[in-house]
Amino acid sequence: MSQLIRIILPIAVLAVGYFSFHQLADEKEMPPPRLGKRRLIEAQANILQRADYQVVLQSQGLVQPHNKTSLTPRVGGRVREISPNFESGSFFKKGETLLILDPTDFQTAKTAALARLARAEASLAQEEARAKQALLDWNDLGYTEPPTELVLRKPQLKEARANVKAAQADLDDAIRDLERTEVIAPYAGRVRQRMVGLGQSVSSGTILGEIFSTDFAEVRLSLSAKELTHVKLPDNPEDPPVDVTLVDALTEGSDQTWEGEIVRTEGILDAKSRKLFVIARVNDPFGLARSKSKINTEPLRIGQPVRAILEGATIPDVFVIPRNTLYRPNEILTIHPTEFTLKRQKITPIWTDPENLVVSKNLIEGWHLVTNRLSAAPEGAKVEIVNPEEKPKAALKKLDPKPAA
Repeated sequence: MSQLIRIILPIAVLAVGYFSFHQLADEKEMPPPRLGKRRLIEAQANILQRADYQVVLQSQGLVQPHNKTSLTPRVGGRVREISPNFESGSFFKKGETLLILDPTDFQTAKTAALARLARAEASLAQEEARAKQALLDWNDLGYTEPPTELVLRKPQLKEARANVKAAQADLDDAIRDLERTEVIAPYAGRVRQRMVGLGQSVSSGTILGEIFSTDFAEVRLSLSAKELTHVKLPDNPEDPPVDVTLVDALTEGSDQTWEGEIVRTEGILDAKSRKLFVIARVNDPFGLARSKSKINTEPLRIGQPVRAILEGATIPDVFVIPRNTLYRPNEILTIHPTEFTLKRQKITPIWTDPENLVVSKNLIEGWHLVTNRLSAAPEGAKVEIVNPEEKPKAALKKLDPKPAA
């Protein structure tokens, strides 16, 4: 009997629980469905319109001098005098004497060459007199046949004239060597570094210093193959230059600019980057002429990094899409102009820059371009366009501050 009770009692408990659960479930009422208007997605938008787009190319490079020279003397000697303008950073003019070597030895050589020339000229005069006398003597002796060259002393005359020419050449060499004791600036420029001092003995191959020209500077810029299709570069000497603006890239936030021209291209694509290098020229980089006219412009220093900006061709009849409107890479959100529904649109730009993408097809003029970020953008969703100045309604729902107790 007790064993039967043990079996029946759990079954009875389970049965009572099962019927009680169903009774409570039947009595519970389901809440009525919520009825209300679905809130629209709020978006800011601009109307898509075709327009002409001015391509602006950008590159960067370092300022380099057009001419740079390791200055060496053409004769050896001891440094006797150094010009104040032959110091590191100093400017000098074309034809200015930068350094003078001791000329004593060369003055002595010039004097010796003058003496040799005088002796050679005297010997020539004597030979000419002897030749005339020999002709007279031949005629006085009554010879009927013409005199030979040896009788007329023509070989001796030829040797005397040759000695005069050699002596004159020695004198010219001595004069040139004496002049070369003065080291003359080959162009107007600036001293990068002086490497010798007073009293130092130098040879004809000793580097006295390094100088560079200041009439104009050059910047080597690179352009990609895609950029080359949007600009006409001066490939030939008769082609007109292309204007370029150089911006200071050394000082952050600087608005200093210099105007220049692209005057030539290197004509060979770089083997690694497949880019073409072009040469931009800036006249009077140190502002020497501008300083006289009191124009306040910072100098463009050698080795200074700059950014280059030049205008390319104009692309007609295209859509200009700001980068900050991209929903995903190469994807934008558009809005139907009458139905106000969202549409995701893939775009294929024909030109890009740091701020814009230029698109020529697959977009419809008159549609709206979503300009703000949307957290959710389902295809075909209804949209309410708001002005950028207006705050979205969702942003107005903020918690009120708790009232003071």
